[in-house]
Amino acid sequence: MKLYIYREEEIRKVDTEAMEHGLPVNTLMENAGRGLFEKIAKHVTKEMSILILAGKGNNGGDGIVLARYLQLNGYETDLVFPFGMPASVTATEHFRFYKNLHFPFSTSINKEKHYDVIIDSLLGIGTRLPLNEMYIDCITWCNEQPALRIAVDLPTGVLADQGNTDIAFRADYTYALHGCKPSAFLLPAAHFYGEVDVIDLGLPHTSNWKLWDGNDVARTLSDRSTFSHKGSFGTGLLLAGSDEMPGSALLAGLGAMKTGIGKLVIGTSKFVASTISNRLPEATYWFDGLQRCAKGHLVKGIRAAAIGPGLNAPYLVEEAINCLWERDIPLLMDAGALTEREYAPRETPVIITPHPGEFSRMTGKTVEEIQSDRIKLASEYAINHRMIVVLKGTYTVIAYPDGTGVINTSGNHCLAKGGSGDTLTGMLLALLCTEEDIKSAVANGVYLHGACADEIVKNKDARAVSIGELTDVLGTVLQRIKG
Repeated sequence: MKLYIYREEEIRKVDTEAMEHGLPVNTLMENAGRGLFEKIAKHVTKEMSILILAGKGNNGGDGIVLARYLQLNGYETDLVFPFGMPASVTATEHFRFYKNLHFPFSTSINKEKHYDVIIDSLLGIGTRLPLNEMYIDCITWCNEQPALRIAVDLPTGVLADQGNTDIAFRADYTYALHGCKPSAFLLPAAHFYGEVDVIDLGLPHTSNWKLWDGNDVARTLSDRSTFSHKGSFGTGLLLAGSDEMPGSALLAGLGAMKTGIGKLVIGTSKFVASTISNRLPEATYWFDGLQRCAKGHLVKGIRAAAIGPGLNAPYLVEEAINCLWERDIPLLMDAGALTEREYAPRETPVIITPHPGEFSRMTGKTVEEIQSDRIKLASEYAINHRMIVVLKGTYTVIAYPDGTGVINTSGNHCLAKGGSGDTLTGMLLALLCTEEDIKSAVANGVYLHGACADEIVKNKDARAVSIGELTDVLGTVLQRIKG
């Protein structure tokens, strides 16, 4: 099932539209509780003792419906309202039905009892921080128990739209209702979610944001004709590498060649070319390409260009960008090409690939501010500057200028090494040259980059992986996805 991402205001709008079209909140809550039961039943047995902590609002109502299904199916379940009885109209209706079935409930936790499973349905998308001391004490107790912990929609203590939090219910599983909330992919909140899955409420999806996975790559990555030739897959210009950082050009070049570019021109110094050409004989080398591009010269016939990896001459980089900006080709900027600047209007796609530190320099936001609200900030930048923003990191954010976006689902911490971004730049350059749909090309490049990391750690510890190995397994990854 495709996973979509909804902000708090969007979920409220979905609920309102459902009621306007004849689907009452009571039915949505019933669907939520039944869906939760179907998911949770896979993790529990009837020999386990289950505690459901229910709040006063609709999140608590979902817990009430879940408790009813568990009771009806013979599971030992304690339904507890530690902070007061149901207050919302819909939760009260379901609680009345629960009581009429003579199922038990309590207003205090029996902390002397051992629970195998603790289910958090205390607070939902309306959470506001900071939590009061009673909630903090309750959550602290939950987190200390040797129990399987499951959160309904989002862990208590976590905001829906932002990642900042001090203390929260530390879930092993979180079952989001209708769609994931942004904080599942923002720091530090993401640490509290555990494994995330979605409960389908039977509503149509209207979100502009979704998760991108291997199925999306298989669906959107183009097939290659038997009658293709190198001209079919374009010529890409890569301005990268300096005498101090020759490896940047090599890693980006390998990324481009192994992702299927037709022809690669690397604009770099003679020293860099002599250093890397034995590892990358397929490329053509444009000596002193950065300097020549800065003077307004450009290789003919290129389909896309990338600039930045390993470059440390800000003035020349800026002049080269001015030259490339005027050409009617997709332009990717990374590393040394990323800075705070004003951009002239441009019709042809522009892609930037900052990590949080670079995005901090570009926006004036702190890294902490960016990490706690990266989806919103990346989207605002993409819309305001009319470009595609690839904000790298765990759950890389890909924001498009039309307000849509995707969150990447692949990758692991073996990518947290120098050279990882250079490799991604080359892979993206290849896909810009070979794919018609730029939006999916960028998302696919990011996913494949992470999928290579996931493939490598199947056979070795992540800390022992060198970035130069990433593209060695790309063929295996592609064969599995396309196969």
